[in-house]
Amino acid sequence: MAAAVGLGVAGCGGGDASGAAVSVYVAAQLCGGAKAELGSHGASAGSFKIAVRCLASTERPGGGVDLATNGANSRRATEDTSAVATLEPPGPGNKFARPILESAGIPLLVDASGGQGMARIIKAVEGAGSSSVRDSVRESLEPS
Repeated sequence: MAAAVGLGVAGCGGGDASGAAVSVYVAAQLCGGAKAELGSHGASAGSFKIAVRCLASTERPGGGVDLATNGANSRRATEDTSAVATLEPPGPGNKFARPILESAGIPLLVDASGGQGMARIIKAVEGAGSSSVRDSVRESLEPS
């Protein structure tokens, strides 16, 4: 039981631990830019190690959004205790993803550039205080 509690803290979405790993979920079309930005910055921000988790494409052939994949991507992030943010491009899928992510306290950053969006998330993780890193990142990324 103590090991399970320790893993929950190390997951870090809710609590902080020096050197803990955090995850950023990134839309398929932004993933290359996000990984490049993280690679140029280094895989850590402050006392946290950052991992980019690429999501399945939600674009339907011929246009539109695959809502089943969109929902599955959002739920994937909510099931990960290390998730601190999701990065998506502007588009109609955001209105469906946002409520799912908000229910878990995970911020949705909308940006047309994977690199610029990831840079903002890295900065937010670097500035995370001694409380929940997820809450700190959300407060940094979401307007008051």
